[in-house]
Amino acid sequence: MLAAELINQMIPPLKLSDSAQLALHWMQEFRVTQLPVIDGTVYKGIIHEETIIDSQNDGQEISAYRLDLPDLDVKPETHFYELIQLAVKNGLQIIPISDHDGNYMGVVSVSEAATIIAQLIATQGPGAVLVLYMKSIDYSLAEVARLVESNDTKIMSSTVSNDSIDPNYVRLTLKLNRTDLTRVIATLERFEYKIVAQFQETDTFNNDKERLDLLMRFLNI
Repeated sequence: MLAAELINQMIPPLKLSDSAQLALHWMQEFRVTQLPVIDGTVYKGIIHEETIIDSQNDGQEISAYRLDLPDLDVKPETHFYELIQLAVKNGLQIIPISDHDGNYMGVVSVSEAATIIAQLIATQGPGAVLVLYMKSIDYSLAEVARLVESNDTKIMSSTVSNDSIDPNYVRLTLKLNRTDLTRVIATLERFEYKIVAQFQETDTFNNDKERLDLLMRFLNI
């Protein structure tokens, strides 16, 4: 699943001209301690609740405060595993998403993304995730499944989404029941499927799961 599919349109962005008092009100209403800030349609950074509280002046405009992560550039095709890693690294509750023209699209709620990954891990057991990129006209889950199963591997779940840059292409995310995808990848590439990402249950995958567990405990999920 990609960032574009996880965007939460209910959490509003702040404008530079909004008051810090409004920011605190929205943070309380949406149960977050961070909100994105935009200038027109352009993402400018993230403001934290403690930044406002420490200033002891919630009557100021948002433009008066220091914003964190102004250079954060997360695109709609970012995979949700990468979102979780980014959240852990930067201590984020929300991750702003911008299109390729720099226009703000919305935020991904880290707790919602973490819940999705947790359900994937808990309900489907060990395995690996594979992301394929192909023309929409070439998409056939039955054909992909045939190639995968020819290597004694089963598809546990799948999601498909349109590419945010070129609507003529799609991304297919597969959860497979094996951790070693060497033969599966070789078969798919032989039939000219493009593999754009893979997440295998190696030490790296286990480290990601450990970080996810820590993140979920922090969020009290």
